[in-house]
Amino acid sequence: MVVRRWSSLMMLLLVCLSAGWLHADDEDEPKSKKKAAPEKAVPIVAEIKLSGSFEDSSSSEGFSLFGGMSSGTLMNLCDRMKQAKTDANVKALFLRFEGLKVSWGKANEIQAAIKDFRKSGKKVHAYLEGDGIMDYFVACVCDEIVVPPVGGIDLTGIHMEMPFMKDLLDRFGLKYDAVPMGDFKAAAENMTRSSMSPANRKQWEDILDDWFAILVETIAAHRPGLTPDKVRELIDHAPFTSRTALEHRLVDRVDYAESILPRIKAALKQDDLVLKSQYGKKKSDEMDLDNPFALLKLLAPKKEPKLSTNPKIAVIYANGAIVTGKGSFGLMGEEMGSTTMVENIRKAVEEPTVKAIVLRVDSPGGSALASDLIWQELKKCQKPVIASMGDVAGSGGYYICMSANKIYAEPGTITGSIGVIGGKIVLGDALKKFGVNLESVQRGKRSGMQSMARGFNDEERQAIIALMGEIYDGFLDKALEGRRKAGKSMSREELKKHAGGRIWSGRTAKAIGLIDEVGTLNDAIADAKKMAGLTDSDDVELFILPKGQSFLDKLMDSSSTELFTHSFLKEAVQQVPALRRPLQLLDAMMRHRQEKVWLIMP
Repeated sequence: MVVRRWSSLMMLLLVCLSAGWLHADDEDEPKSKKKAAPEKAVPIVAEIKLSGSFEDSSSSEGFSLFGGMSSGTLMNLCDRMKQAKTDANVKALFLRFEGLKVSWGKANEIQAAIKDFRKSGKKVHAYLEGDGIMDYFVACVCDEIVVPPVGGIDLTGIHMEMPFMKDLLDRFGLKYDAVPMGDFKAAAENMTRSSMSPANRKQWEDILDDWFAILVETIAAHRPGLTPDKVRELIDHAPFTSRTALEHRLVDRVDYAESILPRIKAALKQDDLVLKSQYGKKKSDEMDLDNPFALLKLLAPKKEPKLSTNPKIAVIYANGAIVTGKGSFGLMGEEMGSTTMVENIRKAVEEPTVKAIVLRVDSPGGSALASDLIWQELKKCQKPVIASMGDVAGSGGYYICMSANKIYAEPGTITGSIGVIGGKIVLGDALKKFGVNLESVQRGKRSGMQSMARGFNDEERQAIIALMGEIYDGFLDKALEGRRKAGKSMSREELKKHAGGRIWSGRTAKAIGLIDEVGTLNDAIADAKKMAGLTDSDDVELFILPKGQSFLDKLMDSSSTELFTHSFLKEAVQQVPALRRPLQLLDAMMRHRQEKVWLIMP
């Protein structure tokens, strides 16, 4: 494996040499760099582009081998708006929407950052080239919405599709032998049923009811003259052209992006205003491939900065499917390794300047064992722990939050899914269709229980159910313990009504007591400061974990074959987004077949 990875690295370097990126002759590189003269302070309109996904984790920052520069992190985006708020040279904010790929949790975070900027008294101008519902949902909290003449608003509501592949698997003799515990534990339904179960349909209808209410209420609260009833009526008559969107007061103007700066100048009576594109984006985020030394800089390992003596709040990002061992990148993205998470929690605990921990979770769950190892490490922590849920914190994602002193979620966060599922992929019949016959030799009555050649027999199924029952009971016990620690009074019977694998939105989860507060990551950080006894006058810093990997680290963590395969499949899923979750589950279960019991949301 090491030889193959070094071979991949050498091949990449050879390609770079042949492309002229690296040169042995460095005469063109200046031996000493002159300090640039300080820029003259001029009044500016800060432009920030909102496109693609903004990941929670710092490990998602930087250059991607196949995708160029990433959009950056959500925290970095919000920090850029905060910088613009306090920058005396910034007179207005220009947000250029070009196709946001975020869900309801991150959308709420971005809206909160825009609202915070508006407290400065400066205006926020939104220009929508992307007509997606998330672009409009976020933009509606701005002072002005502008759309181009040949554009529109695709405010058609919320639609969800879920692929069911049992009939397809049957054609190839494939089977997923699932053992769910809980009526709503539908994580494997995509592979075990031809259609949605009534319980699963019920929980998703409830989630969509909450999301739809959030959408309607937000638009009605921020668009002049629109009531919730009127917004619902408009949604049923969407999509709208730019002209009709203006007639219905969904937007303020129909014009091109070039019109925004002159209008701001006229409104503020400042002719010397200039547009500052990519405001607040660090130069280190931009890589110039024309520079022969750019790749060398890319390959250099990241330096650990020396910590100051100021008090700190550790923000630990818990992203992706939960697996045992080291965190890595799976078929559909980042994975959260229990070993990596435990190391980062201990790092925060052992750092004397860290006074509290905020666990930022964006995960659909995963291995029951890995989830429990992370939960136990957080439980041992003697410092205050606040959990902040992003887009998703279901099943194992909820499990790791249970030992926190307090749990925050966004209004649209998918959370809960307190339940257990077990199962395995059965390949035997499929292989027979291609002339492959699997034979086995075993010692021990149940030694072949995890074999992919056949499904569970009755005795093995009962053994799995018994194992799952104990883990499910432990899940309930730990959830009750966590709720009591947070000051919530709840009986076991009350909790069971909200369990059984059922998912909830953040605001419903608060109403039934599964979380404590509806709020953003910044709200959770502010609460962590209070719990740590820190005041507004204290110079508090954030200690971000895990540290972002360098390009070389990422290359060494994956074989070249894996990198190309992941890139190809991610591109394919862009065309069929509904396949993402089932493929993610299938990938995790195939690569971690030693795990018998999973805590995964539907």
